[in-house]
Amino acid sequence: MEKLDLDLLMKIADLHGIPEGSYNIRKDGKCLSRNSTSDIEIVPKTDKDGIDIIVKAGVKGKSVHIPVILTAGDLLDKVYNDFYIGKGAEVTIIAGCGIHNDTCGESRHDGIHTFYIEEGASVKYIERHYGEGNPEGKKEFTPITKVYVKKNAQFYMESTQLGGVTYTDRLTSATVYTNGKFTVREKLLTDNEEKAITRFKVKLVGKDSSAEVVSRSVARGNSYQSFISDMVGKNRSFGHVECDSILLDNARILSTPRIDAVSPEASLVHEAAVGKIAGEQLTKLMTLGLTEKEAEDTIIKGYLN
Repeated sequence: MEKLDLDLLMKIADLHGIPEGSYNIRKDGKCLSRNSTSDIEIVPKTDKDGIDIIVKAGVKGKSVHIPVILTAGDLLDKVYNDFYIGKGAEVTIIAGCGIHNDTCGESRHDGIHTFYIEEGASVKYIERHYGEGNPEGKKEFTPITKVYVKKNAQFYMESTQLGGVTYTDRLTSATVYTNGKFTVREKLLTDNEEKAITRFKVKLVGKDSSAEVVSRSVARGNSYQSFISDMVGKNRSFGHVECDSILLDNARILSTPRIDAVSPEASLVHEAAVGKIAGEQLTKLMTLGLTEKEAEDTIIKGYLN
């Protein structure tokens, strides 16, 4: 791999080279490298572009890397990945995409991921999006993530986008069955003319199912963010959605909640807060010798960590 490839992999997946275990590294619409193990098998699809990731029942403490990097302009990369997580398995999946676009054209990745999480299984899914290169070139992501959480299973997702992405429209949907748990932690930073839309659709269909979606974001420059949540409780269940944002410069943030308690035993909560950095926080840091910009960056870094 070239130095640029390695730099992108480090930023989106903390990789310093080819990882151990199961992995699939994709570059500019093609497989760069792939490996399966006896615990986690990665099989290329035959009917469309993408892979099946099969985690065998009972597997514990394993991880799989499936990063994507784009280093060309005027490229649309669309891939379909399906995850089959066996009964009682526990696995960490590190995904994400990094785009380096030095052209004035468009570079875009559309990742359609579907998770089938069997009874008692647990998944930690880490997804990072990052863009760099020519400021005039577009770096775009429109991912779709579908999750089916079976009885007593858990899905935990960390979604991070902290720089350089021109446009993103992310849709995450989940169906949660009896005693299943669905959790999302989103961190988002936009600047300049960037635009980010995140949409969550969650159905709590099983008894004692639960979901928690927490988004922390910062909008700077002339950027725009839209957070849309749609949570339905169809049984005895608990759901919590929280959108907490910092607004700076001429940016705009729109939060649109929808909660629907179909069952009288469903308990659903939505919280949203948008505001600026407190003046006393800036003043305190500036008395320690930081400039206003340095103080602002320090507060934002701590807020998004």
